Order: sequence, then C-alpha cells, then structure tokens
Amino acid sequence: MRSLNMLHCKKSWEPIIKYIKDQHSAYLRKELTARRERYIVDTRVHCCLFFITPSGHSLKPIDVVVLKKLSEVVNVVPVIAKSDSLTSEERDAFKQRIKAEPAFHNIRLYPYESEENEEHEKSLNESIFELIPFAVVGSERNVVIDGKAVRGRKTRWGSINVKNPEHCEFIRLRNFLTRTHLQDLIETTAMIHYETFRAKQLMAIKESTQIQQKQDSD
Repeated sequence: MRSLNMLHCKKSWEPIIKYIKDQHSAYLRKELTARRERYIVDTRVHCCLFFITPSGHSLKPIDVVVLKKLSEVVNVVPVIAKSDSLTSEERDAFKQRIKAEPAFHNIRLYPYESEENEEHEKSLNESIFELIPFAVVGSERNVVIDGKAVRGRKTRWGSINVKNPEHCEFIRLRNFLTRTHLQDLIETTAMIHYETFRAKQLMAIKESTQIQQKQDSD
C-alpha cells in the first residue's frame, strides 16, 4: 500500500518538475539563438508555494521527498493551508515543528541565507523566517464583518477576514511575493536554479558534440 501511495504522489510532482525545467529550456533556447532578442520574455518559474496539510503534527514522509525534489529546481516557500482548522496555540506549535524539518532533512527553502546580504536584507529575511511557514485561510466568498463585506469565512467560532493579519497571513505572504522579495526571487532563479540547469544543458551539448565529432573522425 505504501509503494502505491508513493507512486501516486510521484506521478503528481514529476509534471511540476518537468514544467519548471521546460520553462528553463525555452529560455535557454532563446538565449542561444543566433539573433537573440534584446528582451527575452521570462516565463521561468520564480516561486513554488508548497501547501502543507494542517495536521498539527509534522511533515509527512512524502512531503519531505517532494520538498527535496522541488527545492533543487525552484524557490520553494511553505504555506499552511486551511490554518483556521487549528487553534492559535496549535498553529504556533505546528509552525515550530515545520520550521525544524527542512534543516533536519537538509532541505533548502527560500529565502536563502547569505553572507553577501546587506544588513537590511538580513533583517528583512529574519522577519520572514519568523513567519514561515505562512498560515493562510482561503475563501471565494464575501462575509459581512462589522458592517463591511470582506473576503472571508464564517464558522461556528466566529468570522474570519482573509485580509486581517490577526486572522490570516495572506497579506504578509502577498507582500513577501510581490513587494519585498519579488526582485530577489527573480534574481535567485537566474543565478542559482537557471544557472545550474544551463550549465548542465551546455555540458550535455558539448559532450554530445564531442562524441559526434569522434564518430565522424572514425
């Protein structure tokens, strides 16, 4: 039964890896054309949100496997989905458990620590490290809270406003992705993930060319 579950999950994450690499490949082809465009449209994937089931325990073994695979090719940010299913105490305890997992399993999640970062960047990242994994609540409906219609949910314990930082960390996640770290996500993709992919591809092309030349000479 375990093998079947692993196989099923493997089939679900492999297309994600393939899609990310396909975007790198498309960008590389444009880079290597004889008449390269002045501005190459960047369709590379700069961030992958990894949603974690709010079990209150720790990462599942398959989560660890998938996180390792994804972190090798893309910037990965963990997010606790449906965090309203946990109490505040349970959520905080769950966050602490999840924080410890990547280091234990040698998984490198974004943002990355670097000695080259300036003081304000280090300070900003430290504040993000405190939040990760972001705990969010999703909703496609509006609810009325204090006489105003807001995106949220109503439960038997009360109303949840998705944009209220005390209820949900969606706003903090959005600011992180689209404001404070947007440029760094792009640069990190280019300098780390894409460069690694590019080097491997060019080396493979070089080796293939050498083999072909040797066969032709023989």
